[in-house]
Amino acid sequence: MKDTKKENMTEFRPCIDLHEGKVKQIVGSSLKETGEGVEENFVSSNGAGYYAEMYKRDGLRGGHVIMLGKGCEEEAKEALRRYPGGLQVGGGVNESNAAGWIEAGASHVIVTSYMFEGDELSITKIQKLVDVIGKDRLVLDLSCKQTPSGWSVAKDKWQTVTSLPVTHATLDLLSQYCSEFLVHAADVEGKCQGIDTALVEHLAEWGKIPITYAGGAKSVTDLETISKIAKGKPIHLTYGSSLDIFGGNLVKYSDCVEWHNANKAK
Repeated sequence: MKDTKKENMTEFRPCIDLHEGKVKQIVGSSLKETGEGVEENFVSSNGAGYYAEMYKRDGLRGGHVIMLGKGCEEEAKEALRRYPGGLQVGGGVNESNAAGWIEAGASHVIVTSYMFEGDELSITKIQKLVDVIGKDRLVLDLSCKQTPSGWSVAKDKWQTVTSLPVTHATLDLLSQYCSEFLVHAADVEGKCQGIDTALVEHLAEWGKIPITYAGGAKSVTDLETISKIAKGKPIHLTYGSSLDIFGGNLVKYSDCVEWHNANKAK
């Protein structure tokens, strides 16, 4: 009998979302540049370092620390101090501070809004980042919203839908400049109502470099669903508001770790 576990490339990728200096889980579509009206699902009494140590203890790599606005830098740096080389960091990253985040312990930096000049993609700006830190240290965040023709990248805390479509041609182009993609399905992020299966299928059909999908995961079985859709391609899954460590009651963190360890690529 064929051993399907050896073919699995899907991983459980953890996260630490920071807003106003605290670890939070929020409804992504409620984010605004003004910071007003944010719908909070959870505000942790623990700092980012607590979660970083947990992920380090459990051998989970490739998790992302996202700074949603100002006042989050110290918490992000504390997470990197607790788990150097184990976490990616994003939020306000540009060519002038990217190297500093790598020096602070980030394995990779993540960028979204920086990639654009206005609403247009700027390869020139991306190349500047590559020149500073190298392609292998860069993750491009293609978090997106649904449009009549598919999905388009959303920037500025997902409030501005850009002209950049999340097509296989876009992935081909941008994969020349980065080692991974991060894709939040902004329409379902934080709602715990299920993953955007169509988007995951679209990403998996391409699947040439690692892609971490986030948005709507509400059951540990979503890991198995992603794995089956991915068919041996490196499509990973992040959970947020549904996890018990973030106040959720749908998914146990320990179950995700158990699945990850039982199914990780040999």
